[in-house]
Amino acid sequence: MERIIFHIDVNNAYLSWTAVQHLQHGNLTDLRSIPAAIVGDSDNRRGIILAKSTPAKQYGILTGEPTVLALQKCPQLVCLPPDFSLYAKCSQHMFDLLENYSDRLEQYSIDEGFLEYTGMQELFGSPFTAAQTIRDHIRSQLGFTVNIGISCNKLLAKMAGELEKPNRILTLFPNEIPDKLWPLPIDILFMVGKETALKLRQMGISTIGALASYPVHLLRHAFQSFGLVLHAYANGIDDSPVIQTQPIAKSIGNSTTLPHNITDAQTAHNILLALSETVSFRLRSCGCRATEITVTLKTSSFETYSHQKLCHPPIDCTNAVHQNAVSLFHEAWHGEPLRLLGIRAGRLSYDDPVQLSFLEPDWEKQTRADAAMDQIRFKYGIDAVKRATFVDGSFPPHAGGQLYIRPNPFSKPKHPPSDS
Repeated sequence: MERIIFHIDVNNAYLSWTAVQHLQHGNLTDLRSIPAAIVGDSDNRRGIILAKSTPAKQYGILTGEPTVLALQKCPQLVCLPPDFSLYAKCSQHMFDLLENYSDRLEQYSIDEGFLEYTGMQELFGSPFTAAQTIRDHIRSQLGFTVNIGISCNKLLAKMAGELEKPNRILTLFPNEIPDKLWPLPIDILFMVGKETALKLRQMGISTIGALASYPVHLLRHAFQSFGLVLHAYANGIDDSPVIQTQPIAKSIGNSTTLPHNITDAQTAHNILLALSETVSFRLRSCGCRATEITVTLKTSSFETYSHQKLCHPPIDCTNAVHQNAVSLFHEAWHGEPLRLLGIRAGRLSYDDPVQLSFLEPDWEKQTRADAAMDQIRFKYGIDAVKRATFVDGSFPPHAGGQLYIRPNPFSKPKHPPSDS
């Protein structure tokens, strides 16, 4: 039996979900029908466009660009702050609804996922009919629209959903690849970022079709094993299953763009402490420890550089993360004015035995203190307890943005521990 996979993707998710909430609360204007956007922060330096309406797109407004630039393009743009708790609820409602159509469902991100439709035709009809039913059900029940891509594997289903938006149902089966996929620019292919696309163009490859017919040994020479992946994807080859288990995070990080440039080390230490609080809290919430800590700096001239180090034994203690981050900061910083700081915890281990060391600091007491503060925060809120460093309010005790861990949807299945 040929596999049938659906890829379901919410159209302009953050903006759509906010628009639906406003309509439910009596707002007569649908934000999706006017130039509107969800922006990260009201501060011009930190505010970027997170999502935009179709009318806003017609003004040339781009996701990820500074809000101040978007307002120059469209002065009447309606800017609204994000509501991540609302988005989590809307996402959950959608995936609960999708469970009515298949027991094989994989959430890829907060606003998209894969549904295995193989063998379900007798219950819900042909794939296209079922997709129409799902799309209409989501719109009538939840109030927003989705794109649904249909194919025989996850890669082609995802690519199908990207062909045309919004509120479309599209197919991309192997026999449709030459007409629908191969003429597209190389940037459209999944896993091809800006640097990869630039390198491919330098090799004379500008379309997906050109990549599909390019000699494999030359791609392998240029990209190592990733060249084989690129060639397979360009030819629509993918055998990854729909994974029902929750994906394992490969890293956990956070960063913050500063409201003004900083030039003194003590202020940087406090910002790194705030970021360490957030990163270590997420480590403990996921039941994992970090074997690698990376600190990233961006200067006022937009130069970005980072330093990293291995940690033995692995750590999840706030002070341990902070101590390593400060050490890395002084290795990386040359005194330039800074506009961004970030910390990333990588090489995560889940419930693995920890080999203690006589040569490293003992964080046991501070780890117990972290656990006690975590319990208070889980019960009474993230700001229920804070360090004295942040009492004066000069910098928030939990710096940075929201983190949504986005796995590779085409990787082979992994099995996290039962309590993660």
